[in-house]
Amino acid sequence: MADHDTPDHDTPDHDTAALHQRAREWIAQDPDPETRAELQGLLDAGADTEIAERFSGRLQFGTAGLRGELGAGPQRMNRVVVAQAAAGLAAYLHQHEASPSAVVGYDARHNSDVFARDTAEILAGAGVRAVLLPEPLPTPVLAFAIGHLGLSAGVMVTASHNPPRDNGYKVYLGDTSQIVPPADSDISAEIDRVSRVDELPRFEHYEVAGPEVAAAYVAAAAATVPPGPREVTAVYTPIHGVGLATLEHAVAAAGFAPVLPVAEQAAPDPDFPTVAFPNPEEPGAMDLALALATSSGADVVIANDPDADRCAVAVPTGRADGWRMLSGDEVGALLADLMLRRGVEGTYASSIVSSDLLGRQAAAHGRAWQQTLTGFKWIGKIPDLAYGYEEALGYSVAPHIARDKDGVTAALAVLALTADLRSEGRTLLDRIDDLHREHGVHATGQLSVRVDDLTIITNAMATLRGTPPTSLGGLEVTSVDDLTDGYHGLPPTDGIRLGLGTGTRIICRPSGTEPKLKCYLEVVEPVTSSLEEARARAAERLDLIRTDLADALGL
Repeated sequence: MADHDTPDHDTPDHDTAALHQRAREWIAQDPDPETRAELQGLLDAGADTEIAERFSGRLQFGTAGLRGELGAGPQRMNRVVVAQAAAGLAAYLHQHEASPSAVVGYDARHNSDVFARDTAEILAGAGVRAVLLPEPLPTPVLAFAIGHLGLSAGVMVTASHNPPRDNGYKVYLGDTSQIVPPADSDISAEIDRVSRVDELPRFEHYEVAGPEVAAAYVAAAAATVPPGPREVTAVYTPIHGVGLATLEHAVAAAGFAPVLPVAEQAAPDPDFPTVAFPNPEEPGAMDLALALATSSGADVVIANDPDADRCAVAVPTGRADGWRMLSGDEVGALLADLMLRRGVEGTYASSIVSSDLLGRQAAAHGRAWQQTLTGFKWIGKIPDLAYGYEEALGYSVAPHIARDKDGVTAALAVLALTADLRSEGRTLLDRIDDLHREHGVHATGQLSVRVDDLTIITNAMATLRGTPPTSLGGLEVTSVDDLTDGYHGLPPTDGIRLGLGTGTRIICRPSGTEPKLKCYLEVVEPVTSSLEEARARAAERLDLIRTDLADALGL
């Protein structure tokens, strides 16, 4: 965007006349009557503070692409911002390919279809071959389509599990993985050069893919499940997202009985009316699914987030408490175990904040293990990737399909593992017990602090760097690694790793998407007598460490 459209990125422009001029120029180029009216209404109401906030910078394009609240102005998600992003991406692709091409997908959030069509038109108008997926589909289908169609890039319009008022814009390159530096900053620089979007050439005769792309994805997903038992009863919820139809087709193609969908959450709905927050990790999001599982006698509950790239799992406990949600680390270990026992060769990878159990599992099977920075974009870049996961419910059991997290193929793997164990009279919890007996109890948890004042996070990180604690939870702090210096060959990132011996460790980092300080804790306890005693020791140690860490950070 030209300088006259974009104010200083660091401070709002409080010159009222200049601010109003920027707003009027934005209205003049905005193709959306709703956001034009919204911004004009703020001008008419003299809401200068609100206008100044919206023009205090712009949504920054980074390795997560764009994500933000819908609304008018450069600090919101809207058709102007999306058009700028599409034009910037087109310029970047032309710099790297003589005949660039891209596929565009979208979910069922507010304006996702509009943003996707705008992107296809602007890419086509810039001389990029543009293919639009025909309907709202899961993010994994978009990632798959890049390789399946042999294209240079992909764009997915989604805000994943963000609140209903948000939308986003995720960019992939031809290797079917998300962008990482320096591609993000290079694309961002091209976005900065875009002038008025109403002057961008558009071409409305872009390609629209037929149903064969989604069908090819389903076939590829089903093929990831080898022959074996198929008897399993599963409850499934897409949490008002776009996962149901694709998952049902994949389940049928793989030979499983139909899942039992949660009727109230089955249809896509951008308002997510039955949940406070459309994330299976959030309290209450799984209540309807667990109720259906109880009444139906299901073996397992599976949930996808709204764009179906994450997968959550709940299992019956056999006790009065009924059901238990498995953590992302527990599912990650179970799926890794499945892949390792199948003899899948290659590198097994996990983010640095995920459990180190995967490393011990891989070593026991003679496989390589590699850690990455937080974010699946880094896992997707691992050469010879066999399997990857991150604790935030992201799993890649089929990187040959797409080098990104995939909640549909992960769900199929969970069904296959549950059916295998069921045929033996065992459960997923039994298999977790096996892994803990073999490798030690790995108990993970978080200390997560949301702040209004970002200096609290800055001060806490400075404390860890300058005067780190000498002991936590009764264990000596044996190592302090500043991740800004790099760690075991990883790129520098803002974080601190504390080692406490016996495999116990803590990683603290500012969240990349929220005003939060996040500390990831892992305690490892060997099973010397009973599994129950080892778990009790681990849980107690985890609580002590969490309390001591909060005190050490002044939180």
